[in-house]
Amino acid sequence: MKLKDKKIAFLLGPGFEDLEFWAVYMRLVEEGARVTTVGLKSGEVYPSKSGGLTARADVAAADVNPDQFDAIIIPGGWAPDKIRRYAAVTGLVKGIHDQHKIVGMICHAGLVGISARIVAGSRATGSEGIKDDLVNAGAVWVDEPAFRDGNLVWGRVVADIPDFNRELVAALAG
Repeated sequence: MKLKDKKIAFLLGPGFEDLEFWAVYMRLVEEGARVTTVGLKSGEVYPSKSGGLTARADVAAADVNPDQFDAIIIPGGWAPDKIRRYAAVTGLVKGIHDQHKIVGMICHAGLVGISARIVAGSRATGSEGIKDDLVNAGAVWVDEPAFRDGNLVWGRVVADIPDFNRELVAALAG
């Protein structure tokens, strides 16, 4: 188990992308990580973008701090555009980034990275729908399935989850 005892925060919000949450979550748990789901309210149950699956927040973003975690993962869907409006969310992401810990973002998750002001100067990818947002925030757009740039791990879209998971596990284990 490559990630035994790693403490990972996983951001949730209404309209999260099912597979970008569950497939990545399960891969991290499979490697031994201790994953804590972080939402806007502790115990809140969020519907996924498709409405087929839900996920429950273990804790509220306002009740945790970056020192508690080795990394934070942000799935895409509609949730990133909603949760990036909360200072507790962007503060947590920025705090983890500023401690040079891993920040994983896939698909639309870059919107949270933009609002946390952590993407300028980095290579970035995600859904084509946020390409202009990333570029306007100072990132350099790269059309690749997944890669690591410093402590940022990027994934493009749902179809790239296997590549994202490999990059993420390698970064967290390193």
